[in-house]
Amino acid sequence: MELIVSRNEFEFVVYMIHACANKWNRTPADVYKQLRMNKCITDYLIPFYDVLHTQGTSVVVSDIEQYSKFPESSK
Repeated sequence: MELIVSRNEFEFVVYMIHACANKWNRTPADVYKQLRMNKCITDYLIPFYDVLHTQGTSVVVSDIEQYSKFPESSK
């Protein structure tokens, strides 16, 4: 299945991957693989972009964490 997204949606997803990577002390590539594997990008971030992009970064990172069950790394 091919997913067509707007430039804004694409930039939002990239931004959120980096925001999660920074918060969880992981590489963006690691976060992308995890979010892709559990379909967070295709089933959550892109379909709900209209609402999510109006929320604060920390709120969306927390939502992604809950959606994906991707634990925070210990500091």
